[in-house]
Formats: sequence, C-alpha cells, structure tokens
Amino acid sequence: MSDPNERGDLHRETLAVRAGLHRSAFDETAEAMYLTSGYVYDTAGEAEATFLEEVDRYSYSRYANPTVTMFEERLAALEGAQAAYATPTGMSAVFAALGGLCAAGDRIVASKALFGTCYTVCAEILPRWGVEAVFVDGTDLDAWREALSVPTKAVFFETPSNPTMTLVDIAAVSELAHAAGATVVVDNVFGTPLFSSPLQHGADLVVYSATKHIDGQGRVMGGAVLGSAQLIKDVVRPMIRVLGLTMSAFNAWVLVKSLETMDLRLTKQAQGALAVAEWLEANPLVSQVFYPGLASHPQAELIARQMTGHGTVVTFTLDTDRAGAFRALDALEIVDISNNLGDTKSLATHPATTTHSKIPEAERLALGITDGTIRLSVGLEHPDDLIADLERAFAAVR
Repeated sequence: MSDPNERGDLHRETLAVRAGLHRSAFDETAEAMYLTSGYVYDTAGEAEATFLEEVDRYSYSRYANPTVTMFEERLAALEGAQAAYATPTGMSAVFAALGGLCAAGDRIVASKALFGTCYTVCAEILPRWGVEAVFVDGTDLDAWREALSVPTKAVFFETPSNPTMTLVDIAAVSELAHAAGATVVVDNVFGTPLFSSPLQHGADLVVYSATKHIDGQGRVMGGAVLGSAQLIKDVVRPMIRVLGLTMSAFNAWVLVKSLETMDLRLTKQAQGALAVAEWLEANPLVSQVFYPGLASHPQAELIARQMTGHGTVVTFTLDTDRAGAFRALDALEIVDISNNLGDTKSLATHPATTTHSKIPEAERLALGITDGTIRLSVGLEHPDDLIADLERAFAAVR
C-alpha cells in the first residue's frame, strides 16, 4: 500500500497499525528494534554536514532513533498532529514543553486541578527559575479571563482532571490564551488519544504519559509531546536533545506495538468503567462519583462537545474517613492497589496519600479530593467481577 504517512483518508484503526512503519532492507513484518547508541558515517565531511544539519540523518540516539521515530510518527498520525517527540516518561514530556516555553520573567497560568507532580513543576520548580505561576479554577472562564488579561507565556491544564474528572473548555481557554500571547499545553492522559483531541479544539501542544493507556499493560514507561512541526522543532526538540530526555528504542518498540491494540483495549475498558460508575452511583456508601460518562456529570454539555468517549478511570468518594478508605482498598481481591492507571489490570489508589499528597490539604479538599476518595482505573476484567470485588471491599467499611 502507499505510505500511510502521506495519506489523509485512512481510519484510526488503520493508522494504528500502519502509520510510521519504516521497514529495513530485510522487509520484516514487525517493526524493527534499533538498539544502537550511535551511527557511522562514510566520511568525516558527512559527519560535519550532519551536525550542521545540512543533511537529515541519524547521528546519535539521544537525538533520534529509527524505532523511536516510528512511535512518534504513528502517535502523531493518531493525534492528528504535524509532529511528535518521544520522552522517557510523562513528566519529562511536561517538563520539556513548559521548560522549553518559559524563561526567567515569564508567566504561566495553570488550572488548579493538576496531577500532584505537575502541580509541583508549576508551583515549585518553575518559580525557582523566575517564572511566575498563577493557578485558577479550570472550570471558571471568568477566572481564566482575569488571569489572562496580562501577557502570559504558557497555559497548562489537564482535561479531564486527575482524579475528579473536571473538564476545561479547550476552545474557549485557548482563545483567551492566544489573545494573551500564550502557548496552550494540554495534558491529555485522562482524555487519551482515542477520546479527546485537544489540537482540534485550539490547543498548541499535547503531552502524554505513554505509560498510561498507550502502553496500558504495565510494561514500560514513556512520554510524548505533540503539536505543530514548528513548535516541536523550536521549543521541544532543544530541551530533549540537550537534556537527554530521550526514549529508549526498546520502550519505543513496545509502545509502537501497543498502539496497534489501544483502540480495542480502551473501548472495552471504557464500557467497563461506565458499568462500574453506574453501580457506584447507586451505592448508599458512595457519596459522589466522578466519571464523564454519567448523565449526572455537571459538565455533560461540554463533554458531548469536546470528547468522543469517556475514559477508563472512575473516581468515587466513600462516606468514610481515611481508615475506612484504607480498609476498603485492603479488602480488594481482584483490583490491585497501585498509583498507576490506564492498565489492562484494574488498579485503585488513595489520591490524598499518594498521587496528590504533595498538594496542600486545603487545596486538595477544594478540588474534591477527601480522605474518602478512591481512584479506580478500570481494566479489562469483566465489570461484574469488579463490582463484586468492590461490594466485598465496601463490606469492610461498614
């Protein structure tokens, strides 16, 4: 068939298998894994021309690697992005994007509802470099409007948020951000490449932890930044190449193969997540359920406009204290306790003491993360078995 990278008429399922496929001279069926640190040149002049960027070729795997390129091109095709750069973790992707954009004297506006480590980057690390960080309620357009009434370098938010599933209106906030001169960076881990397309709604850069959903099988870590070719070249690439925020060829190979099944996995997991969320909503021990697929979600209109699916993570609050939440988690027999998510195995964690423990308590409570809050990443197990497991666990709370 013709090169999928040159065509715009292929469905997502086809791109997941064919995009970014570059066969070697051996014409292998599966993608090749290039476990090499460096590359050789025919002449010293060719090496010089490579480092002057007069020729486009591989020079060192800290800069680029053929297997990593395949992952980048396939993910970019699925995202509808011009370009992508892979990183070793999701946090290195966040750092490459925000660190590449901001310098001393710049200003960043971020949503308060962030993953704990992302919050630390914005609230502690960037300010050490002289970057002003302003946090707003991501659901409040007036708050965004006020914060963006002065020049700003970057806007950063996740949608849906981890763990309480609040959405940010990407199109509206992007319009305000661009008027303030800001570049919009969206953490789309919970939205996933399958269910949310921030670039189509006005965002400039999208960041992923490829560990979640993209691999989604608990094997390797990875991250990616996607956007226009110009932004990737001018903002992201220098950070990654100089600081060594480089994905390994092995991890890239695993992730390339993972993309082939991502649609199937996530579609099935989202179906299970909805069934579990509906059961939780009817349970008298549960005071609140956070899941975009529920009709009771307060942002249902925005969800319908901005997402094509509802994700794999359900967060709920038990009507109990921390000890009761811990008893429930400890009583689970099928679901594992883990701070990871997006896996084929169902995983549960207590955000207040794990993923969001670095956020000050008052701010955490304002986000709806209480001592009774549990985040459940729904895997590929049958939802009836997961519900039975939760029912047994809830008995430990009573």
